[in-house]
Amino acid sequence: MRSGDLEITYKNKRIERICRDPVIARKKYGNEMAVKISNCVSQIRVAKNVEYLIELHLGRCHPLTNDRKGQYAMDLVHPYRLVFLIKDGEIQIANILEIVDYH
Repeated sequence: MRSGDLEITYKNKRIERICRDPVIARKKYGNEMAVKISNCVSQIRVAKNVEYLIELHLGRCHPLTNDRKGQYAMDLVHPYRLVFLIKDGEIQIANILEIVDYH
C-alpha cells in the first residue's frame, strides 16, 4: 500500500500512547480491542482522505451527526468507536479524539 495523505495528530498524550503502543492498548482494552485500534490507525494513515475511508467502508468509517457533527467514527469492538475529526487545510489531518461508547 502506498503512503496516504492523511497526517495523524492526537487530542492528548494518553490517546496517542493507546493508539501508537499496542502493549498499552492491550493493557487498557484487551487484545481484540488493541488489534482493532491498530488497524483503524493504520487505515487512517494510508488513506488519501476521509472520503476514501468512507467509500471503501474501511473500519465502517462514517460521519457523525448532531453534537458530533464534523467528527467521524470507525468501529472497534462493539459498542466502542475510534472518533476523529479532519482539520481543514491543504494537508488533511486526522485528529484522533477518543475511544468511546457514545451510544
